[in-house]
Amino acid sequence: MRFHRIKMHFQHQGRIARLTLAAPKANILDRQMMAELNLALQHCAEHPLHAIVIGAEGPHFSFGASVQEHMPDQIVGTLATLHALLRRLASASAPTIAAVQGRCLGGGFELALGCDLMMVEDSAIFAAPEVKLGVFAPAASALLPVKVGSARAAGLLLTGVELSAFEAFSSGLANRLAPKGFLDPELEAWLDADFLSRPPVTLRCAAEAARWAVREALDKRLPVLERLYLDKLMAAPEPLEGLKAFIEKREPEWHLQLH
Repeated sequence: MRFHRIKMHFQHQGRIARLTLAAPKANILDRQMMAELNLALQHCAEHPLHAIVIGAEGPHFSFGASVQEHMPDQIVGTLATLHALLRRLASASAPTIAAVQGRCLGGGFELALGCDLMMVEDSAIFAAPEVKLGVFAPAASALLPVKVGSARAAGLLLTGVELSAFEAFSSGLANRLAPKGFLDPELEAWLDADFLSRPPVTLRCAAEAARWAVREALDKRLPVLERLYLDKLMAAPEPLEGLKAFIEKREPEWHLQLH
């Protein structure tokens, strides 16, 4: 199976799948990359895996989704592709681990949130900056309350504030924290200690059980949030202005009165 924007390989005698975002340094999570990840996860279901690791080439995990693909003529397809990928992650055939270094923003943050577990290098920075562009993040809005609680989620979603690797670990968002430059060695040690020593069927069933709240959020909350985004938010002029200003590298000219 050949991909253009990700890499896929198996290690540990085929027991661990590694899916790597391979468009550094930004690793923009565009529709092609998301579709390739979805296909790779489908392929993983054909193997008795102990874990699936999603990582990235270069200094950063991902700067986020393609802003161009969030324009009004493309946003429906973009949200559909991203949300299909997250639902695929929530039904993955083995525990999923996001291995994160550098910036992990927007759609990249949502991808990491969709994984069961997270190993982060202390260089990692997380944020849902969509509100600064005049929009919001439907998937992060569904998943962050599950991961860190409603109050912490609201602070991230309503301000776009950045979260350091240590803060992510302290809040329980990240499960393991690795020193800079030691993400892979720490990940390998974790895989050896807690995954490779256990039967695949046990890990698969345990992952299915552990995902209950995430799957409920994706099945029940996310469709409502998607309609809010498409039907109410995108009917206003501000989102288009914010997106255009980002693409044109200028400050947005907001209309600050209520509609």
